[in-house]
Amino acid sequence: MRDAFINNSMNIIKKYYPDYSDVRLAELKYGLLGLYLLITKSIIIFTIAFFLGIFKELLIFTLIYNLIRLPSFGIHASKSSICLVASTLVFILSAYLSSKFMMPINIRIILGIIGIILICKNSPADTAKKPIVSPIRRRNYKIISTIVAITFVICSIVTDNVFLANSFILALLIQCAITAPTTYKIFKEPYDNYKSYQP
Repeated sequence: MRDAFINNSMNIIKKYYPDYSDVRLAELKYGLLGLYLLITKSIIIFTIAFFLGIFKELLIFTLIYNLIRLPSFGIHASKSSICLVASTLVFILSAYLSSKFMMPINIRIILGIIGIILICKNSPADTAKKPIVSPIRRRNYKIISTIVAITFVICSIVTDNVFLANSFILALLIQCAITAPTTYKIFKEPYDNYKSYQP
């Protein structure tokens, strides 16, 4: 089904845009693959969340997480099956724990400070397929990521909502793991890919 979706989409693109270069077509194919995986993964995860009674919580947690994920990037699983299993476990468990347990404020402050430092140090973490070559873009992403991380910690401290307080910190910690060099090493993925393009 995945191959049919991508092939049919690429055939339509080639038909209406015959002048597109091979590089451009490869970029579009990669984007279509990512879109397909995102949609199918989301359907599966949110269906599970619905039956567990945490659909709303998962939706909110996902939105919070993507605020830090977008500017700081991070590792991608080498196989879609690994991505699905890991995402399901991490997001379902995080949404559930955030809604059921209260993280003491002193723990949130300590973990938040650690999270800010790690995000500032390691973001943006690119991939071999999408290296962030431009120094200006890397600097801007780092600044935005750090500001978002600081905002998360402040929101976690000042809010009276237990679920939100937990979610901001858990989302930050997950992204710290996603951007950590150690994580790349464990999964045998290259780190600091932009350096391969430096003169």
